[in-house]
Amino acid sequence: MNILGIDVGGTGIKGAVIDTAIGELIGERLRLESPRPATPESVGVTIQSLVEQHRWSGPVGIGFPAAIQRGIARTAANIDSSFIGLPVADYFAKQTGCPVYVANDADVAGLAEIRFGAGKDVAGVVLVVTIGTGLGTALFSDGHLLPNTELGHIVLDNGLEAERYASEAVRDAQQLKWKDWGDRFNHYLVAMEKLFWPDLIVLGGGASKKLHKFASRITVQAPVVPARFLNQAGMIGAALFAGEKWGATGQNLP
Repeated sequence: MNILGIDVGGTGIKGAVIDTAIGELIGERLRLESPRPATPESVGVTIQSLVEQHRWSGPVGIGFPAAIQRGIARTAANIDSSFIGLPVADYFAKQTGCPVYVANDADVAGLAEIRFGAGKDVAGVVLVVTIGTGLGTALFSDGHLLPNTELGHIVLDNGLEAERYASEAVRDAQQLKWKDWGDRFNHYLVAMEKLFWPDLIVLGGGASKKLHKFASRITVQAPVVPARFLNQAGMIGAALFAGEKWGATGQNLP
């Protein structure tokens, strides 16, 4: 029940073989720089390189920075706009020679947390926010995912798109202190709470490791906790997603 999980990010593309029965990495995690520009061809070459370095020939799950509808990219966040309308699962399958299953990157990260991490067995509404180049979101109700929410792109009451105001990339670019950035991020969480009233908020991505530095700025009513898997959630969740889809075909996992 091992599957290669790949997480396509704005700065790096990471991959590891995952034991989908327990949600843990097997062997080494490999990371390659995200190509610039991140076109279908260049991203495909990078993913193919990860597959080859892992000497992998089985199913591959990919967490991808786009809304994915039946395998087709409908948006493009921090990747080239030429991805829009592309059947990315089929495209990467042809590139790698492997069965490939693709879902939104935040959705698969959330899947890992719901299945094995901070959101396991939590009743009600769980909002997972991945903090990185952008703000990714995954929304669950009693463990069931509402896919492709893309709530990092909402416009806040200050007139700014959320991820252009409170992402990790913005904090780095503007050299914001954690408390100042924390106020911005809290502004975003307050907006999310007013819309969805989550019972739990799980933070993933790079900034989640620094929650202690901005936790004092968070004022929402819902408990806010770091993701168990931190930056590994995308790879693990991508493998879990692929495992579900591959298993539905009736074929045995490698």
